[in-house]
Amino acid sequence: MSRIGKQPVVIPSGVTVNVGGDNVLTVKGPKGELKQSVDRDIKVEMKDGELTFARPTDQIRHRALHGLYRAIAANMVKGVTEGYKKNMELVGVGFKATNQGNLLDLSLGFSHNIIFEVPKELKVSTAQEKGQNPIISLEGIDKQLLGQVAAKLRSLRKPEPYKGKGVKYVGEQLRRKAGKAAGK
Repeated sequence: MSRIGKQPVVIPSGVTVNVGGDNVLTVKGPKGELKQSVDRDIKVEMKDGELTFARPTDQIRHRALHGLYRAIAANMVKGVTEGYKKNMELVGVGFKATNQGNLLDLSLGFSHNIIFEVPKELKVSTAQEKGQNPIISLEGIDKQLLGQVAAKLRSLRKPEPYKGKGVKYVGEQLRRKAGKAAGK
């Protein structure tokens, strides 16, 4: 039995969970509403303020989906109650970030600025304090979308291992390399 899959998801007060036709899980809370379709083999049941998941057999596919959908449901419940936030840091001389609504204007050392449109489900804000690296803050209720957008932003200029220049998550530890040794 899957350790993750067999644990029930506790539904806090103020959150409503509905399992509709075609096994669509809908979670509504104070911050918004999320929907996720669940594989038809996985049985979703709401009982006594807890959401439980059951699988029909011990096939590898069913075992994988069992834990997956339980984790997704737990992330949805946390998203509509607390929300998720990721902070990204631009490390490099002249690197800048500004935003107008959900349009992010990034200056990452290329010959042109990069205009990145953040999905409307997420809130983006930028901060630049004197002597500090620019910070991009992403907030939203959908953990999967937030992580995907953050990974896309990071891929625009990955941190390089010698000086650490690039777009990185705040608190991320980079593996640094030594430069070439000085002459004899």
